Amino acid sequence: MHAGTTDHPFDPGILGRAAELGRLDRLLGAVDGSGPQVLVLAGEPGTGKSTLVDRAAERGREQGLGILRVRGSEGEAGLGLSGMHQLLHPLLPGTGLPAGQREVLDRAFGPQAAEYELRLDQLSLCVGVLGLLTEAAARRPLLLLVDDAQWLDLGSVDVLAFLARRLEGRPVVLLLAAREDGVPARFDRAFPQITLGPLSRTAAGQLLDAQPDPPRGKTRAEILQQAAGNPLALIELPRALARGRTGDMGAGGAGGATLPLTARLENLFAADLPGLPAPTRAALLLVAAAGPARLTDLIRAAPELDLVAALDPAERAGLVRVADGGVLLRHPLVRSAVYHAASFHERRQAHLALAAALTGEPDRRAWHLAAAATGQDAAVADALAESAERARGRGGFAAAATALERAAELTPAPDLRARRLLTAAQAAMFAGHPQWVGELSGRVGGMTDDPRLRAEASLLGGWALGVTLRHEEALALLLGVAEATATSAPDLALGALSTAATSVYNSGAPRHRAELDRIDGLIEGDADPAGRAWARAAVDPVHERPLLTRHLTEGLAVLAREESLGNLTAVGGTAWILDETEQAVRVLGRTMDVLRRAGSAGTNATVTQALALALFENGSWTAAEEAAHEAFWMATEAGADNVTVGAGLLRATLHALRGDPATARAEALRAVRGVDLRRSLSLQVRHRHALGMAAFAAGDHADAYEQLRATFTRDFRPDPVHYHASLYYLGDLTAAAVRAGRADDARTVADAVLHGLKPDPSPRLAAVLHRATALLTDTDDAERHFRAAVDDPATDCWPFEKALAHLDFGEWLRRRRRSAEARPHLTAALECFQRLDARPWTERTTAELRAAGAAGAATAPAAVGELTPQELQIAELAAQGLTNRDIAARLYLSPRTVGYHLHKIFPKLGITARAQLRDALTEGGRG
Repeated sequence: MHAGTTDHPFDPGILGRAAELGRLDRLLGAVDGSGPQVLVLAGEPGTGKSTLVDRAAERGREQGLGILRVRGSEGEAGLGLSGMHQLLHPLLPGTGLPAGQREVLDRAFGPQAAEYELRLDQLSLCVGVLGLLTEAAARRPLLLLVDDAQWLDLGSVDVLAFLARRLEGRPVVLLLAAREDGVPARFDRAFPQITLGPLSRTAAGQLLDAQPDPPRGKTRAEILQQAAGNPLALIELPRALARGRTGDMGAGGAGGATLPLTARLENLFAADLPGLPAPTRAALLLVAAAGPARLTDLIRAAPELDLVAALDPAERAGLVRVADGGVLLRHPLVRSAVYHAASFHERRQAHLALAAALTGEPDRRAWHLAAAATGQDAAVADALAESAERARGRGGFAAAATALERAAELTPAPDLRARRLLTAAQAAMFAGHPQWVGELSGRVGGMTDDPRLRAEASLLGGWALGVTLRHEEALALLLGVAEATATSAPDLALGALSTAATSVYNSGAPRHRAELDRIDGLIEGDADPAGRAWARAAVDPVHERPLLTRHLTEGLAVLAREESLGNLTAVGGTAWILDETEQAVRVLGRTMDVLRRAGSAGTNATVTQALALALFENGSWTAAEEAAHEAFWMATEAGADNVTVGAGLLRATLHALRGDPATARAEALRAVRGVDLRRSLSLQVRHRHALGMAAFAAGDHADAYEQLRATFTRDFRPDPVHYHASLYYLGDLTAAAVRAGRADDARTVADAVLHGLKPDPSPRLAAVLHRATALLTDTDDAERHFRAAVDDPATDCWPFEKALAHLDFGEWLRRRRRSAEARPHLTAALECFQRLDARPWTERTTAELRAAGAAGAATAPAAVGELTPQELQIAELAAQGLTNRDIAARLYLSPRTVGYHLHKIFPKLGITARAQLRDALTEGGRG
């Protein structure tokens, strides 16, 4: 891409990439926190990603940034944390860190890491790496460069994603480059991304004309056509022509006209090899087989070669660079070309030589032996399985899944092969990769006749389908397993039923609920009381609440005896769906603790979303927002579409309730883009609720009513679109209806709901129904319903819903000239709205209080509302008297970062000293 013409003020040698270079400049400028601190650079091979990464490194050095760099390697993609080791090597061992973090880093990256058998907690590792970078950045701002990320090991991608989401407040920026079809799922949609497309014909022509021997006439046009704007091809094809390869070009390209561009380029690079001496070709193949290689390893692998001398012709030709004790190929396509130009026998010998040289590194050795295998090999399969166990012990579930998948391919015994593939699927589930889980579990059935293994594989496959919003397919698998094993393996049947219950709930389809209920009746015994409680609650949480509450009590008793992940998840879900919200918060919070200890970051997304919903309903909006944010990023990384959409909708709802309807609408629409909501009715009604509340906050009551009305059908007797979720939106629907002049239509909905319910709903749902009835009642009988909605102390754990009822009742009383009675209700509502920062309702309640004659009614100072959730958290802890170091320990930050945030908090609150924090927060309604 380099040439002599200028299209960027700082980079005169790069053609056709002015916009991309501008984005890089903005990224480097964001090291002070003034903009996005992560940028993903995507493009097909040869589009100049590495050139731009190199230029970012040059610009970063000019600005005084410290550079940390890693380049993914196809050969090390199965080695857990190899990429992070390459990135962090200049900073290790991190002598300035606390002892605990140093120990974690030593376990992961120290000399004995491969043999360390103790479990390495994934969260502790991520926090340790974050601490190491924070410590380094305190001395000098950092630029992290990740090239060829498509070949990074998944464990390193997980850690990088953790870091990328926590750069705020740290002088660190991250540039990640990957092939367009290989951007890691952790980064695919989560961060700002630019895609390097082909150069324009003008820029391509300029680049071609800048080559040493620029072609002319028909040949020039042919190269431009075949290069299709690919900068690397535009540079390499003229070199091929200069070597006299015009005949191949005329036939359709060096690799043949039917091959894709990338294959043509790889074959083009391979064409250079015959002109090199045989020892040089052998050395290059060894380098290609090894991936990023230490020179000492290569020398041990080829004692018969003078390796440094053998590489000299390749280095002079620009194919490799030998420096700092390592050997790097010029470009990944060079590696592909060298590797695939060799015969299998030659590649196999290279891998065997490397395996012999790596006897002290069992993980790398196992992978080289696997690459050299000519067929199934029990010993090599065992070595890979042992490597997987070591990876699992370090919390590297992705690396473990990769190793077990290859181990299964090499395992001769069919049942053991199937079991290893099943274990690989389980590891992939814990790593948070549902699509991979589906692929792995789907292959188990063809390997074994063992009904238990086949059923377990179907259960995993059903989980993966459900998490990716394919509920119909998920339930076909899961309900089939549950019915088939109902008598022969009731424990497995209940596991399948419990997993199916989540898809049944999200789908909302009546036929699925009926089928779940039918199969539940076939399963005798109670091998899994917690799972069964969740399955039964998911069928009908409203009409059978007394019986289900007893099941929940039994599930809690099971937890007291055995606090397994499955029991915690099932009991937490059951408590939430039965409106035992405080219990749900406790159990789901405990579930998160267990997951973090196990290093199972991948499965946290679904649990975190459930916790976020419970926290939201419980009035812990700041915590709910943080949990939803975390769930969204984890789900985006994992491809867990159900959580990605759900967490996005919860964030949209919070934006609406806090008075930002434009952002709420944009977030809600973005969350469901490309999703068929007809197949997930729970998400459909939550989407409508988010849009309805956004319209309500904007004062558009007609649109608010239409959106909320869509949570019920348009039948003569309206039914809930979702049998459970829709019911809780009835109060908001009627509130919008009264203001939009649609009370009669809303009354048909309310009457239908009341007609279909049994007389013993949960206190929460009863309060919603009383509020709706009161709003639609034109007589003084409304007062009875209002009082029923606000007087029950059991409803205190749903503060926002209760505050809405207080507000409606206060307005009703004031309109009847009972202002003295109205003021306590309005004051109670205002206190809640201020605490939650529900600004539209705060303003409305304040106006009502003034109209009711309350003196000094005012909204909370806007300054507090300007704090970000993390700033508010830090401010509250500092107001309690905690030091910066204490706060840092609690929030996994550095003391320097805490100080940075306090430096921004003080001006926002209009204070100058730490001692003023408590009063400032109290005055803002948050004390």
